[in-house]
This record gives sequence, structure tokens and C-alpha cells, in this order.
Amino acid sequence: MRMILLGPPGAGKGTQAKTLAQRLKLPHISTGDLLRQNVSQGTALGKQAKDFMNKGALVSDELVIQMLEQRVSQPDIEKGFILDGYPRNINQAKALDGMLKKRNIAIDLVIYLDTSEPVIIQRLSGRLVCSVCGANFHTKNMPPKVNLTCDNCGGKLYQRSDDKDETIKKRLQVYLQDSFPLIQYYNDKHKLYRLSADGDKTIVLNRIIELAKEYNDSHKV
Repeated sequence: MRMILLGPPGAGKGTQAKTLAQRLKLPHISTGDLLRQNVSQGTALGKQAKDFMNKGALVSDELVIQMLEQRVSQPDIEKGFILDGYPRNINQAKALDGMLKKRNIAIDLVIYLDTSEPVIIQRLSGRLVCSVCGANFHTKNMPPKVNLTCDNCGGKLYQRSDDKDETIKKRLQVYLQDSFPLIQYYNDKHKLYRLSADGDKTIVLNRIIELAKEYNDSHKV
């Protein structure tokens, strides 16, 4: 099972992907994590990525797809993987398909976590991020044990500057505009399932697992 989780900021892609990976016993591949790992380990790709970042530029799609290609060449993805944070647009989706095709594999299932604007604002405006390890907390949904202190490493928690109401609305508008062709792309391939992610995260997780099981059952040889 090779699955992609799509959805707007605040849809819970990262949270769901991590838990889903544990439940389905599949690797969770986050392009953000891949990028940070390559940079911190000083790999050839990481050094190239750092050059982009030092210039204040976005890391190129070509570089990200190379990191992904290295990752999917590892033996633990033989039974599949769960991808979040990529693709973000139709060009990246086509690059991903091309890279996987060279390995004679393809994406099986794309789940779009459909989330309403009020829920996105509520989730993101209350988000707290650790300044040391990057862990996420929430003032209401997942508060830290000690105020503004990370449960994991003791680092200071802060609110990102782009997690303000008006900024969130603008980010959402940009995402919806950019993602429409991407959603249509996977819909045309009959791989897309839209799932409401407004509710409790456990209910959403169980529904994703059901969709994965339904897919596997319908594609058994």
C-alpha cells in the first residue's frame, strides 16, 4: 500500500500519517523530515538544499524528488509507505509518478482530508511549536504539561507568526487555489478519496484505515 495524505494546513496530515504508519506497519515519509535529515547529516543533497535555504529560496522540486528517490530505494518500503507533505502541486505529482514508474511501482491511494475553515483556524491559531525539537502542541486540544514548555525536551514553546487568523485565511486561499489541479489529477486517475477531517482524530484515523482495507480487499489477486 502506497498512500498519500493530502489536505490544507491544519487538516492533521502529519499527525494522522504518523499514527497510521504505526497501525498499518508502514514507513511514514515526510519530505520535511527528509530535508532536515539530509541537511543535518551533511549529505550531498543536504548541502545543495542548504545552499537554497541560505539564499532564502525554496528547495527545488528536483532536489526533493531525488531525496524521495533515495528514500524509496531502501528495503523497508517494500510493502509500501505513507507520504505526507508532498506533492503540493500537479508538477510535483507528475515528478513523483515518473520517479516511481522507474521502480515499477505507483501510488495506490490518495486521501484528501477535507477540513472546513473554522476548524482550520481553531487548530492552527492554538498551535504551539517547540523551539528546540519542533514538536507540536495545542493550547486546547493537546496542551503541554507545563505551560509553554515542551513535554519531550523541555524546550520553549512558541506560536508561529503565520498561525494568526488573517494569515491562516490567506494561506488557506493559496492552498485551495494551488491544490485544485492536484486534486483533479488524482481524481481523474480514480485514486482520490475525500474524507471529512473536521471530527475527532481517532474517528478520522479509523476511517482512513477502513479505506485502506477496502482498497486492499478489492485488489487481492
